[in-house]
Amino acid sequence: MNIWPVPQVKLGENSIKEIPAALDSLGADKVMVVTDQGIIKVGIYSKVEKILKDAGKDVVLVDDVKPDPSMQLVDAIAEKARHSGAQAVIGLGGGSSMDSAKVAAALVGNEGSIKDHLGVGLLPKPGLPILAIPTTAGTGSEATYLSILSDLENETKKGFGTPYIIPKFAFLDPTLTTGLPPQITAPTGMDALCHCVEAYTSANANDYSDAMAVKAIELISQNIRTAYSIGTDMKARENMLLGSFLAGIAFANAGVTAVHAFAYPLGGMFHVPHGMANSLMLPVIIKFNASAMKDRFGHVAELMTGKEGADWQDCINEIEQLCADVKLPRNLKAIDIPESAIKPMSVSVMDQTRLLVNNPREVTQEDAFEIYTEAWNR
Repeated sequence: MNIWPVPQVKLGENSIKEIPAALDSLGADKVMVVTDQGIIKVGIYSKVEKILKDAGKDVVLVDDVKPDPSMQLVDAIAEKARHSGAQAVIGLGGGSSMDSAKVAAALVGNEGSIKDHLGVGLLPKPGLPILAIPTTAGTGSEATYLSILSDLENETKKGFGTPYIIPKFAFLDPTLTTGLPPQITAPTGMDALCHCVEAYTSANANDYSDAMAVKAIELISQNIRTAYSIGTDMKARENMLLGSFLAGIAFANAGVTAVHAFAYPLGGMFHVPHGMANSLMLPVIIKFNASAMKDRFGHVAELMTGKEGADWQDCINEIEQLCADVKLPRNLKAIDIPESAIKPMSVSVMDQTRLLVNNPREVTQEDAFEIYTEAWNR
């Protein structure tokens, strides 16, 4: 069993005030902050900037991250980092900003484009140290050695993994998430739930990933409805952040499965938000995988419902009810995916071998077509 390292975590209200001390420990006086315009507009960046500047830190801002960041974008950010003289990089925002920051920071210490290093463990040297500040409870990117980038030419997503992009510090500050609107809280929270459910039912699950996944399932399933309906509930927001972080550790050590594999063509071809794509595929994949993981899906249902003796069908029912409660769509038809897309998506998903190899049941081309068909019709 190989256990990946994790960042030093600062958890709790106003934990972002500890950022300067973390930078001091890294010997960094000049820092690049990678974020997006949404974080600028809601005032989160200004809070972080004030903390940094009050501590005498020189700040370089990159604020042009877009959802599903492309390889071209991270190459451009890396080039800015090289010329800025930054000594550390902060990823501030959701998974897109953190993934962009992680890859760009790593590329600073290496030659070439991200395209030259795609895959796991192919980056030869470390880059700049990374600090991660999630503003959503979803991707778990602050905990992992992985980043996911869009391949615009092939309309899909590709993974990049190296221990060099594991953040040195992660700041899980619920005050940064209380303003998150319900329509963002729901899909990002479901993304986190998918991470821990998939890790727990992965062919590569182990004792360490199981421990993280089980606690994450409890935290997320017991708090997502409150975070969705009462966005200012600080305890629910903190528990969602912690659950998302633990889910990140779980899937970093066990891998995600066919849920994510089938979500990627939805994002690559139709720009469906990642968490929504996962939530649409999760019940269908559980049904497909049930024969290989009945006991584990039953345990997931027990963790989510508190009901002893629950089975895999209860797991599907509970997840469907949760999606309904947080107003997520039920099927692909509901988000205007054309039925004609089923075949090309079923071809594209078979390229996601990095993920499909983790699935507890083999997925064939015919299976892929049937899975998308059910996801469209259900």
